Amino acid sequence: MPSPIPVTRLLPKDIYPSVDIGTCSSPLTKHSHVTTLQVPVQRLHGRVASRLWSSVIHWKELRSMQSVGSGGFGSVYKAEYLGDTVALKKVKKCTKNKLASRQSFWAELNAAHLRHTNIVRVIAATTCVPADFGDESSIGTILMEFVGSRNLQQIIYGCAEPLGKDRWLRYSTDIVHGLRFLHSHSVVHLDIKPANVLVSNEDVCKIADFGCSLKLERGCEVSSISPHLIHVGGTYTHRAPEMLKGEGVTPKADIFSFGITFWQLITREQPYTGDRQHVLYAVVAHNLRPPVHNHPAFESEQGRLCRTLLSRCWSGDARCRPSSQELLPHMEQLRSHT
Repeated sequence: MPSPIPVTRLLPKDIYPSVDIGTCSSPLTKHSHVTTLQVPVQRLHGRVASRLWSSVIHWKELRSMQSVGSGGFGSVYKAEYLGDTVALKKVKKCTKNKLASRQSFWAELNAAHLRHTNIVRVIAATTCVPADFGDESSIGTILMEFVGSRNLQQIIYGCAEPLGKDRWLRYSTDIVHGLRFLHSHSVVHLDIKPANVLVSNEDVCKIADFGCSLKLERGCEVSSISPHLIHVGGTYTHRAPEMLKGEGVTPKADIFSFGITFWQLITREQPYTGDRQHVLYAVVAHNLRPPVHNHPAFESEQGRLCRTLLSRCWSGDARCRPSSQELLPHMEQLRSHT
């Protein structure tokens, strides 16, 4: 079935057509013309070409699959693949919203061609799933590096271990590094929140879950939201006001979401309480934000610097927010005060 998402919003032109390998049918079709994804087979650890992901999964090489979690659009498993530990994500059809689930699968591949320390790496993805591994509710499968079993949501709220200043500042800086790289490649994540930031065994943060992401047109800083792109939006507690109003998408939407996440790392509290619709209305109409004034976490000199930075990151006017590039020196300044 044709997808309303233009090819240029999903993958850069230099990825296809390419060399070698089988093809995988894509919903990026226009009427009778069929578009296929063709990319080089990729082995792990750079054993072939490490820059690109593959549209072929060697199913017989998958071993020891163990369920590690599930969500609205799919399930995640830990597995062995070609001798390495990987994460396998099965994206399922949402019976209530089949178009949204298809869009979510293809949006997951917006950053598949990118390689960065603070971004979860995609190894392979395909819609061609053998009967032994798939089911009728499956849209496709994505193989990714296995980062670990922890995310920031669990670290902030689910464990008693201390989260010192040096640690939450390092985590926050990791996220900004990842965002800067994504934005430099015209990818906007649109769902930055603690649950979507994985933490490796080396205590490094990696941005994951690109199911809400968009690929901006090259040279464009703003993209209008097509009425067909129903997956766009992200989690309401972290969604920028312009997104709530249905305005254009820019990388500054991720900066707003980072601001809420940054506040959570500092305070280890929930950003809002109360009815969802009340929060949505108040964020747009009354500039509602998580509390910083008279909060003990923001009383020190470093805390006051954080408060100033937060006020810029979650400004109601996207033009007043710093870019991810501009954020980095501020994060380094904060780290120098620890």
